[in-house]
Amino acid sequence: MMYNKMTSNISEIGKKALELSVRDRALLIRQLLESLEGGDEEENAEELWIDEAKRRYDRYKQGKTSEKPANQVLENAKTNLK
Repeated sequence: MMYNKMTSNISEIGKKALELSVRDRALLIRQLLESLEGGDEEENAEELWIDEAKRRYDRYKQGKTSEKPANQVLENAKTNLK
């Protein structure tokens, strides 16, 4: 019955977490996510995203991508999800 005890502990922790402020819940979420990721790639995640943004911007400036209004992209996404 160890599983039931863990489940009740998790439930209790969840209840306590929901009593935290929005800011503290966000910090807790970040800590939990970071504990799942780990490794060198996590440490470089921001740098990797910056590199990706630059790469995408360069492709856009070179005319290698098409531009669409955000509302059209969102509408297409909604249609594809149906």
